[in-house]
Amino acid sequence: MQYLSADAKANGVKLKGWKNRLRNSFNPTWQFIIALRKYEFAKNKQSVLMTPLLLWRWFNYHRLSVKLGFAIPPNVVESGLSLPHYGNIIINSACRIGKNCRIHAGVNIGASGGSVKAPIVGDNVYFAPGAKLFGDIHIGNGCFVAANSVVNKSFPDNCVLAGMPAVSKKSIEQFWWQQNGLNL
Repeated sequence: MQYLSADAKANGVKLKGWKNRLRNSFNPTWQFIIALRKYEFAKNKQSVLMTPLLLWRWFNYHRLSVKLGFAIPPNVVESGLSLPHYGNIIINSACRIGKNCRIHAGVNIGASGGSVKAPIVGDNVYFAPGAKLFGDIHIGNGCFVAANSVVNKSFPDNCVLAGMPAVSKKSIEQFWWQQNGLNL
């Protein structure tokens, strides 16, 4: 429930009240996040009694993954996941992404050249549409990965990454959620 609360804040979703619950039921990206978190919970429980529930949670998670174009494995993204749009997001299962990250459509985060090592991303990172990260790299906290950038090397905290291959353009003072008026 802690993860869902943080995810709701990151997505600007209100959880209380019947009107908000009705509104949320028509939000496909929010429905996917709920399915992902419930599947993670059932998978992490590892109990014989949880097997039927695990199968149901996997089915719902998988159905929404295919419908929305998300390939986000369980236990890869920490709390505060924000998916503002649906469509084509691919994340390798070896990748680790920190808290309060926003991922737009067209983002691909994976391994390189048959390696099993994938990127490790810090907290409060913003991935603009079409960003690509690959290889054994580390992205620091508070970074902003610009649209259509290709990141293939490590970068420190609080920088804007842009270009093909990406270079650090400047340092930033505010996280993406502060710039959007959210209080995480």
